[in-house]
Amino acid sequence: MKNCPATTTCKSWSSLKPRRQRVGNGWQPFLIFHCSSRFSDFRCLPTRTFSTRSRASGKAKKVGSPKFKKKAGRQSARFRMGGFSIKGDAVYLAKIGDVKPIWSRELPSEPSSVTVIKDAANRYFLSFVVEIEPVQVDAKNHSIGIDLGIKTFAAMSNGEMVKSPDYSRLDKRLRRKQKQLARQVKSSKRREKTRIQIAKLHNKIADTRKDFLHKLSTRVVHENQVITLEDLNVSGMVKNRRLARAISMQGWREFRVLCEAKSEKLGRVFNVINRWEPTSQICSNCGYKWGKLDLLVRSVLCINCGAEHDRDENAARNINKVGIGHCHDSKRARIDRKTTSVAS
Repeated sequence: MKNCPATTTCKSWSSLKPRRQRVGNGWQPFLIFHCSSRFSDFRCLPTRTFSTRSRASGKAKKVGSPKFKKKAGRQSARFRMGGFSIKGDAVYLAKIGDVKPIWSRELPSEPSSVTVIKDAANRYFLSFVVEIEPVQVDAKNHSIGIDLGIKTFAAMSNGEMVKSPDYSRLDKRLRRKQKQLARQVKSSKRREKTRIQIAKLHNKIADTRKDFLHKLSTRVVHENQVITLEDLNVSGMVKNRRLARAISMQGWREFRVLCEAKSEKLGRVFNVINRWEPTSQICSNCGYKWGKLDLLVRSVLCINCGAEHDRDENAARNINKVGIGHCHDSKRARIDRKTTSVAS
């Protein structure tokens, strides 16, 4: 720490006190700063100061320099016991007074705290922390496999196809407003008005997607004992600039997180299979492997057993088989002929 670059290059700090902090499996030095000048001098600190060390690999990960909290972003304030009370349909908040919210549901028990949240679109919410008893629901089906996609959000092994909401109209309006914002003068009233309109469009898209994902995940977890999904490489898929926007709007990761959390709550079994499983390359009926298929091929006719499959439904059935422990290629037939594709 004697040869730390900050002690020689950063002259604006009144004092630098070296400390040692346990990070992962080892100790890593860090600095406690007492600033005596403007905050812009933060840039002259060494880049390696703002890094975290991964426990698994032990390698430092760059996290960037600290940023100021924006006034236009999300803000929140929390009130604990004694700082709030419920009086009929109104909620009393300390130093604020009575507020009358629009209740989405009745509180199941006495709340221990409440958080007032303001989002970027100047909407206000009250979020209560309550204790509830978990409700046990008997599953109707033993297992289900789900193949996630873009045009059809979820293809299930029972033959059901679920389509996601259409975000195209909202996305078109969002693009137009973002172009308008880029041309306006900063700190102007018209720019602030456009910013709020953009925030409202973002919220409408996010709320529509969240409502759809919550309803679908709740139904899937309530009806099935074993839920199996495929581990998708979303970060690699979004590198395709033609599909990146459509993939990002689907919310595949959020759907997986919701299914996993609700499965743990209701005592269900949640499985995620390896992304390298050839689920779309194998006949779910006889186990014959026909190899890779082009994305344009949506229906497949297996010449080994003569069964015609929808591409996504066939993949969902194979995902279900792998999830419950049955290898999908256990009955693989060794035939030199090729499987033909059927135009959809």
